[in-house]
Amino acid sequence: MNTPAGIQPPGTDIAATLQQAYAFWNAGNAHQAEIACRQVLGAWPGQSDASHLMGLMAHAQGNTGLAIDYLRTACQAPQAPAIYYSNLAEMCRQNGLLAEAEDMGHRAVALDPLMGGAWNNLGIILQEMNKLEESRQCLERALALEPENPQAHNNLGNTCKRLGLMEAAEHHWTQAIALRPDYADVYSNLANLLTERNEFVRARAAAERAIALNPRLADAYINLAGVESAAHAYHAALRPLRTLLDFAPGHVGALAALAQTLKELNDLGAAVQAAGRAVALAPLNAEAHNALGIVLQAQDEQEAAAAAFARAAELPGTMREQALINQANLHVEFGRIDTAEALFAHILTEFPRSVPACFGLANLRRRPPDDPVIDRMRILLETDRTLSPNNLTRLHFGLGKALLDAGDSEQAFRHLNEGNRLKRATIGYDADGVTRWMREIAAAYPAASSGVVPPPARTGVQPVFVLGMPRSGTTLIEQILASHPSVHGAGELVYMQRAVDEAEPFPAAAAGLSADRLAAAGAAYLDQVGSLANGKPFVIDKMPSNFLYIGLIRQILPHARIIHCRRDPVDTCLSCYSQLFGGEQTFTYDQTELGRFYRDYDVLMQHWRSFLPAEDFIEVEYEAVVDDYEREARRLVAFLGLPWDDACLSFHRTERAIRTASVTQVRQPIYRHAARRWRRHAAQLQPLLTALGL
Repeated sequence: MNTPAGIQPPGTDIAATLQQAYAFWNAGNAHQAEIACRQVLGAWPGQSDASHLMGLMAHAQGNTGLAIDYLRTACQAPQAPAIYYSNLAEMCRQNGLLAEAEDMGHRAVALDPLMGGAWNNLGIILQEMNKLEESRQCLERALALEPENPQAHNNLGNTCKRLGLMEAAEHHWTQAIALRPDYADVYSNLANLLTERNEFVRARAAAERAIALNPRLADAYINLAGVESAAHAYHAALRPLRTLLDFAPGHVGALAALAQTLKELNDLGAAVQAAGRAVALAPLNAEAHNALGIVLQAQDEQEAAAAAFARAAELPGTMREQALINQANLHVEFGRIDTAEALFAHILTEFPRSVPACFGLANLRRRPPDDPVIDRMRILLETDRTLSPNNLTRLHFGLGKALLDAGDSEQAFRHLNEGNRLKRATIGYDADGVTRWMREIAAAYPAASSGVVPPPARTGVQPVFVLGMPRSGTTLIEQILASHPSVHGAGELVYMQRAVDEAEPFPAAAAGLSADRLAAAGAAYLDQVGSLANGKPFVIDKMPSNFLYIGLIRQILPHARIIHCRRDPVDTCLSCYSQLFGGEQTFTYDQTELGRFYRDYDVLMQHWRSFLPAEDFIEVEYEAVVDDYEREARRLVAFLGLPWDDACLSFHRTERAIRTASVTQVRQPIYRHAARRWRRHAAQLQPLLTALGL
């Protein structure tokens, strides 16, 4: 015990009472242990051993803040042992106090360099502070002292994964399971690794195994949600997060993950609420601030989002690089290209292996062949054996785009083909099934019945659908019209997809909906877009894939305006093939499948074109816009029945968030170099040309 020699408070046998307290605690009798500790502290306030045990009990009861207070008191004793500092370090880590945790951890190993557990705790702290090489050294030291310690193997696996050493991570996790087959944490960590490899079936099984072994393991629920989110199954991702929050309502990681999942489902109010709660519960948690920034960005609250990202970047932990990337992308969305470029460049000085920063720079503007970012991406591909499959894919797409811009067709397609191959390997796409589905859509809405529509459910905001193939000019057309003071560009909305989901199986069920159901669906859509209109009479929904649902649009919104964007088929497909989409355009990652999808789309559009009324439907050719911009812009404005406004001539100056692959292009005046560019690359496009029948 740590009673200073020669001092014995009257009336209490400190040593005997402490022995009783520890005996009660070890026997599982926390109540009696606490009574004994309070007897000691009543006689000797601040006594270190009693304070330490009170801290352990408070921690076991989930009161980490009180536990830290007791452990701080325990560590003030001149001869406090290393285990007290190590326990305080771990509790500080769990409470987000990483700087204090690191200090206490170093004190612990300095006092007792042979304590494997202290090295293990310090290794975890350094891992969370993103001091990964130091973390690895500590955890290797822990394993050298305790080679049969499954926890140290697990923690070293986590650090190796963050270092990009995937094989080493898997090795240590395999060792941990061999030592402890029921180690739920390891299965959870494996789920995370397998998700990064896009092995979603195995990842899901590993996460579910972790939950079965330990139904209270929070990280397993978060990692299971991560599997579903990576597979774009966001509704499925909600289930494990809500299960976790049912038994741990204040779990900050779960709230941050929930916020980002709700954002993907466009439930922005609930997303902001979840992220705000996470920040309120853990104001020093970088992950919470980063999540808040993401959902505020989705709400176009750019200043608040920037502040949240800045706070996330300055807090200790592993979030700094991602928060800075998010800041740069926020600048891109609002057209601050020079600011974004400077920030991406700064990120690379701090994180020289940052693939997202390289990818961001490659996509900002055309690069000359000798641009440093091209060399950096080549070097990373040639020398970095720790790259994840997703980062490999990004690098190949980034290099492909940069070299395509620079005119090196052969080398550009070497990278584009590999990037598309890697991406395609992660996707389940059924080209035959898509062809059948599009034919079923046309059959469900024959021309003879498509003109029969119910009366409008209500008046008010006027929806405008800008649709077509991805990369066909939809963002450009939206930006032109959104420059008009009477038009709000809402971007790519998911509301029609929701209407389709509610009418499953589509198209059979949708085509047979009652007039009341159709009217209700139309009213729901208008309510949703009306909240986005900012008081303007016209709102643009620029989801390109809405071309699939034109029949349903005519049913539920009979007076909606529809603008179909067209572009040279090969240019459209080339632009798709050279783009790593943020969403799942699953048909774009193989030239033959891409060409086949285009032909299916073209047939379906011919069907819609055969009966859509001219007052509600217009087509615009990208090449016509390039050749005579003002004429086409005036035609579009007149189609909406609006007076001309010269602001539409300066669309590239309109300040609004743009979140599509064309974000940088529409910040420039009209240019012609993208028109008919495919001819320069015809030799590399033979599979596509054959699929298109050219």
